[in-house]
Amino acid sequence: MQFVMSDPICSFYIHWPFCRTRCSYCPFIALACHDEYMERYYHALIAEIGLFADKNKGCSLSTLYIGGGTPSTWPDNLLLDTSGKIISVFCTERLQEVTIEVNPGTVRREQLVLWRRCGINRLSIGVQYADPEVLALLNRFQSPQEVQELLFSASAEFDNISVDLMLGLPGVTDVCWKRFINEVVTWPITHISLYCLMVHEHTPFFYKVERGEISLPDEELVADLYCWSIEFLAMHGFMQYEVSNFARQGYESQHNTVYWDRKPYKGFGLGACSFDGDRRFMNEQNLLQYIQMLEQGKNPTMFFEQLSKDDVRLEKIMLGLRRSVGIRYELVTEGLSSDKRSEIESKVQQLCASGLLQILDGVVKLTHAGFVVEQELIAELA
Repeated sequence: MQFVMSDPICSFYIHWPFCRTRCSYCPFIALACHDEYMERYYHALIAEIGLFADKNKGCSLSTLYIGGGTPSTWPDNLLLDTSGKIISVFCTERLQEVTIEVNPGTVRREQLVLWRRCGINRLSIGVQYADPEVLALLNRFQSPQEVQELLFSASAEFDNISVDLMLGLPGVTDVCWKRFINEVVTWPITHISLYCLMVHEHTPFFYKVERGEISLPDEELVADLYCWSIEFLAMHGFMQYEVSNFARQGYESQHNTVYWDRKPYKGFGLGACSFDGDRRFMNEQNLLQYIQMLEQGKNPTMFFEQLSKDDVRLEKIMLGLRRSVGIRYELVTEGLSSDKRSEIESKVQQLCASGLLQILDGVVKLTHAGFVVEQELIAELA
């Protein structure tokens, strides 16, 4: 199935799957010790971009996100060539936000200058936490000094810097977490993505937890620290606008907002996902097969799904409730039979009475307590 944009304005996601080391909790497509494939993979990316451009002439790019993996391991010349390809075949007059994900210890100062030169204007830095011993449990190796050096160097080139943090890590007490967040708000950053550690099946971290080699903090403690973090970050100018995202005014992620608004986007690269407004697509997930398909001029789409009316309704609820702006009440029961509508309306009232939801001016929103159990609440409204 060939992906064709239904809207001339589009956002791109480019996946660079290579990592220096693979984090033990990571469930995504990330490849360590595969650097010998970088150049072939780059050529496959260029080929995929070309295939898309042939079918979508006149596409106007609004945001671009380079994710991973660890895109800061992308060789400079290959990244420059990819940037040049995009500029040469797509309209970039409306391009406002270009983000690249980076990890401390993988960035050279000259890279920062190069990235600015090729149009990147936003950095997303994977910090997670400050203690090297805690990070080592995740097979993640970086020092506080490397974090500080990157923040110092990056702030000289970029005025839009986001950091990823992770709550619920083993061995992190409430005192340690609060001390860490007190430090984070002094950094030269404009955006914070705060995620709770998820233990995904079949990851190395999952097996260590199962064997009792790693103990996780109490869930109630994590929930309390999450609610505390929301209030503390707001006091320091980082307002929550999505369940995991906080920003200074005007620095909300434009690219991620495309996802939450269900606008079209095209993903390039290994396992990358796309959305055309009605259908969702996924690329081949095997590295060699992805490369070989594009070397043969084939479309790398592995899977696509036509969304039903129920799918669309659930996506609107899920994506709407994740955001602090919430969702219009009528969308929660849109397209339902009278019996199902009554059932869902009753659940909404129960959740409001429990302090997990609130309805203000016809808009349903999660409370701070609701954000903690957001996924369970969405399942209740399915």
